[in-house]
Amino acid sequence: MQPKRESQRKHGFDYSRPGHYAVTVCTHNRSCLFGLIDNGKMLLNDARRMIDKTWHEIPDHCPNIELDEMQIMPNHLHGIIVVREVGTGLRACPFSMPGNGRAQRPSPTTLSDVIKRLKTLTTKRYIDGVRAHGWYVFSGKLWQRSFHDRIVRNETELNKIRSYICNNPREWDTDENNIEIQDRTCPCDETALRGRS
Repeated sequence: MQPKRESQRKHGFDYSRPGHYAVTVCTHNRSCLFGLIDNGKMLLNDARRMIDKTWHEIPDHCPNIELDEMQIMPNHLHGIIVVREVGTGLRACPFSMPGNGRAQRPSPTTLSDVIKRLKTLTTKRYIDGVRAHGWYVFSGKLWQRSFHDRIVRNETELNKIRSYICNNPREWDTDENNIEIQDRTCPCDETALRGRS
């Protein structure tokens, strides 16, 4: 029997609560599938473009979610997700009227709901890219289980996280997610750059 894996979420915290959340989502085995970094700049490939497009579609599916800064790296992404109160924000949903005729608020979307949707959609689209365009094949799963999050507590912290995300490509050579530094098995080659512009 495998040991039970502990949740990385803060125990007892309601992740549907309004606020800013910084997230990091890594590929399975930290495989470099989304391009390369050259001279501190992220070089685009079609997989990265797909991840970017899918990220920006999140608010279309989750009305109480807004997006802030985001950066896609060769094997992970950093982003800031803003959870708003249901019924507020740019895409406020009107109250629904269930069969009993009483007004009812839409259910809030949690941070885990957002990441699950992102992983599901990007995995499906990535598999389509492998089949149709020869994208680099991943082993087993596209994304590692779970994700890292940080509850952003104030504006100063938010600005520091934004700066970290924006400057992340320049720090790739020392990034703990850069497995090239650790074992030089990262499959970042011309295949990973297919479709680069």
